[in-house]
Amino acid sequence: MASSGTTAEFNPPINFSMVAPGVYRSGFPEGDNFSFLEKKLKLKSVLLLVPESIPDKLLAFYKQAGVKVYVAALPPAFTFIIFQVFQIGVPGNKEPFVDIPSDKIADALSVILNKNTHPILLHCNKGKHRTGCLVGCLRKLQNWCHSSICDEYRRFAAPKARALDQQFIELFDISLLTYDKRHVPDWFERERGFS
Repeated sequence: MASSGTTAEFNPPINFSMVAPGVYRSGFPEGDNFSFLEKKLKLKSVLLLVPESIPDKLLAFYKQAGVKVYVAALPPAFTFIIFQVFQIGVPGNKEPFVDIPSDKIADALSVILNKNTHPILLHCNKGKHRTGCLVGCLRKLQNWCHSSICDEYRRFAAPKARALDQQFIELFDISLLTYDKRHVPDWFERERGFS
């Protein structure tokens, strides 16, 4: 029987999955997920997709772990550097008047496509809608067919998949994206033919 310390190391956040080598997705990490994030994933960066402030407990964990926190374009809250936290506030895509801003998704994709940020965890509150839109737009860049992108989105968003999110992914203009081809991850280079 494993000790409780060992068990805690294997407790990933809700909706956790690998997106690509060095890129992971999940819902908001809770206290019992911290050991997994620190010891198993050895994260370098975290990309938060929520406009709300980071909860004190999570902020304390990042600080204790030596985190460099970035909140949008503001100066870093901490100057330690074990991993970085990028916060790109993305509102949920809810009818009738709240849309996901395409420029925020493009900014987030630029962070993901910089291998210097890896390993990186992408998350919103539940790891469903905003994270699903971001991963769906990454899949679009990877030349996945739209039906496969939507299948993956629905798998994580169930039982509350949003048609507006799937439409956002379909209509996302990849020409908005800028990234440095010198720093793209190997897996993306192979898929896009940069090598």
